[in-house]
Amino acid sequence: MSSARFLFAAVLISAFVTPFLASSINVAIPAMSGEFQVDPTFLSWAVTAFLLGSACMLLPFGRLADIVGRKRLFHTGTVCLILTTIGAGLVPNVGSLFLFRFLQGISTAMIFSTGTALLVASCKPEERGKTIGYSSAAVYSGLTFGPFLGGIITQYFGWRMIFLLVGLLMLTCWLFIRKVKDEWYGDRKCPMDYSGSALYCISSLLLLYGLSSYRTSSVASELIILGLAAGALFLWKQVSSTAPLLHLSLFQNAIFAMSNLAAFLHYSSTFALSFLLSLYLQLVRGLDEVTAGMILLLQPIVMASLSPRAGALSDRLQPRIVASVGMGITAIGILLLSFQEVHTSLFLTGTALLIVGTGFAFFSSPNGNAIMGSVSQNELSIAASVMSITRIFGQSISMALVTLLLQNYVQPESYADYQTSLMHGIQSSLQLFAMLCTLGVGISLMRGKS
Repeated sequence: MSSARFLFAAVLISAFVTPFLASSINVAIPAMSGEFQVDPTFLSWAVTAFLLGSACMLLPFGRLADIVGRKRLFHTGTVCLILTTIGAGLVPNVGSLFLFRFLQGISTAMIFSTGTALLVASCKPEERGKTIGYSSAAVYSGLTFGPFLGGIITQYFGWRMIFLLVGLLMLTCWLFIRKVKDEWYGDRKCPMDYSGSALYCISSLLLLYGLSSYRTSSVASELIILGLAAGALFLWKQVSSTAPLLHLSLFQNAIFAMSNLAAFLHYSSTFALSFLLSLYLQLVRGLDEVTAGMILLLQPIVMASLSPRAGALSDRLQPRIVASVGMGITAIGILLLSFQEVHTSLFLTGTALLIVGTGFAFFSSPNGNAIMGSVSQNELSIAASVMSITRIFGQSISMALVTLLLQNYVQPESYADYQTSLMHGIQSSLQLFAMLCTLGVGISLMRGKS
């Protein structure tokens, strides 16, 4: 197998593993709760800790990859992810689990900031969209098979085996990346912006922690304000620095700026869909976990199937056109979901999920193609990092909006009419998401021609 194929295989394995780990661990939370004797909702911090670790290091690692080499940092991230994943499978208590999940997030930040950049740098320009499409398909495959395989592994072998098996799978990724002899750099002479990196880390940690704990923490609002202040100081530092962590001139490029803004709106309006529909199918419709899970699988299956085709299409047509049409299709699917009532036919739910999955596939890969095609070879790692940051913050905003809306509708005094108030909360959330997605279509069309 050629060096390019080893690289392709290594990046695709890593693209599959991260969402697989997240979605499979969600299924294992009740088993973890029983072993550690803690409330299941407390274990949501196992997910949040991973998110915090990943987000706070994406941008610094993107710049570091340009200096020390993208393959080198990807290789380091692979080794760290193997060690932290196996460590998470051997933890003695819940505190250690949270720590290893945070370290896992830092490890995957090395991979997120370099994986897409390596794929783009090593493929032909006319095949960029198709290549990104295969990476997206690997991500959606991880989301698809995570709950199913995670449930089987947890039931028969215990939740710790999920981490151990993922560690072994990443060992294969490590063996593949070791076969790659080439290296790709950005600006090797550019010094590392340590003060800017510190400000970015503080800002992202405060913002994401504040958003994640808004429902439970009395100081969440203050943390968000401090995070915004640190973010403003970071931006000021970047403008005045001769060697900034992030060249803000990137955002003068309409394609780069509008594509990332469109991605932010898309993830803000889609990430919480599975959470909302899980509540709808189980608490409103009364379906069991298996039936609800099978219905929810419709969306990621379509996404995984169509992403390579959508990416290849964006190599032949303008990515903004393909991505904008995809986002419009997503908005239609979400709008259909908002029409659901207590006794609506599940055929509508399934059809709407297929539409959302189709729209997601035709937005994600072409939009990634537009972002990565709008920057120079020296800026690929930073572009990949910004793209990942956009996704993570969009996902956090999506969950924060849902939390606020559901709290507004489902009040303690309304528990006697819980089903109806929950249904209204779900409908309002979906209507808001449909509007955000429609706004994103306009933003997507404003990016200009690639």
